[in-house]
Amino acid sequence: MNALRSRATRRTLLVTGAALTAAIVLAGCGRASETGGTSATVTIDDEPATGTIEFWAGGADGEALPDFLAEFQEENPDVEINVTTIPEGDNDAKLSAAIAAGNVPDMVYLYSQTQAAMLDTGAFAEVPDGLVESADFFSSMWDTVQYDGAAHAVPWYTYAQALYYRKDLAAAAGVEAPETWEDYATFSEAVQDQGATFGVGLSAEWDGYTAQQFNDFVRQAGGSLISDDLTEWTIDTPENLEALETYAGLVTDGYASPDGPSFLDTVSWFTSGEIASYINGPWFPGWLEEANGEGWNEDNLGIALVPAGPAGTTSALGGGSLAVLEDGKNTEAAWKLVRWLSEPDTQVAWYETFGNLPAVEAAWDAPAIADDPLLDVIKEAIPLAGSVPAVPGWSEVSAMLGAEMERVARGQATAAEVLAAAQAKADEIPTGVE
Repeated sequence: MNALRSRATRRTLLVTGAALTAAIVLAGCGRASETGGTSATVTIDDEPATGTIEFWAGGADGEALPDFLAEFQEENPDVEINVTTIPEGDNDAKLSAAIAAGNVPDMVYLYSQTQAAMLDTGAFAEVPDGLVESADFFSSMWDTVQYDGAAHAVPWYTYAQALYYRKDLAAAAGVEAPETWEDYATFSEAVQDQGATFGVGLSAEWDGYTAQQFNDFVRQAGGSLISDDLTEWTIDTPENLEALETYAGLVTDGYASPDGPSFLDTVSWFTSGEIASYINGPWFPGWLEEANGEGWNEDNLGIALVPAGPAGTTSALGGGSLAVLEDGKNTEAAWKLVRWLSEPDTQVAWYETFGNLPAVEAAWDAPAIADDPLLDVIKEAIPLAGSVPAVPGWSEVSAMLGAEMERVARGQATAAEVLAAAQAKADEIPTGVE
């Protein structure tokens, strides 16, 4: 099945996955004082895997995996893989409960933006020596699996967001996609003259989604919402003030709407010209093709890096990793499956089957990926992308921050007033890291 079309048929999955990029589930109570077990000193041999592997995976991933893993089982005839499908929204809660009860699977799939909280439980084994080579993965994704100075998971797939824009309207207006914050105004005014209602679509749900997008603006301004040691919130800073004034200014200047689109409305708003640009993930072209038919993207859809602020361009990093539980009953076989899933050929096959983009860089050289021009910008964006603060407290702070931001966009308070208020509220919310 065509990978873009495959992504388009999984709209519900991707909505939930995107929601997870804006939330961290509280699964631990501070970092463990020691790294659990001695997994990193163990070498996993090349003998066939045996026994039963209990594998928990979220949603549609879990539904697609049994058939996909048939090749591994053919190569390892004495192994049985039981895949348990967990609804995406229940994934972390169910796993946390299993860890607390001491009844865990052998391996799991973790979302990269929530795995910091999960790894903080201390329940996951270190990646064994020589199992994979860290240099084979996008470094931005390898960074997300670190805990207590060592990798405790292996990146499985990855993506970064990019700016999708109506290239037909831009061409008619004689402008290019915006490259910097300053270009937002020029681009918006030009495409609005061509009939677009708004030049830019923002995450105007005023919740954790909005806070995630604001985090990107903060990083583009050279700021951060959390201290380097992850122990304090750093919301009220000059860099963050510039970021919020820029973000909210797109609304108050008439270039974006404070009332939408919601995540599920992005396709209709983009198709109709209600918005002429939107920052989204690599599934977006598939959604547009599904809604508008083959050929619409070629005529109307452009892609570019997210416009740069004073510190450059960045966007939201997403994806997932594979982790093995320290107390799993068949960890050796589980690690052998992780190793197989990390091979470039396997990663390409998973992309062709399911649409998830590889975390292993070499897999991007495969024609199925390399020949897709809409993925060139995504590959360029991944090393530049970053995640939301990878701490348990982000879930509560992001919901609060998104609601506070709405007051600026609607002219009810200044950006300085909102950041001061948000900082005071955040100071009462532990980051979850000591």
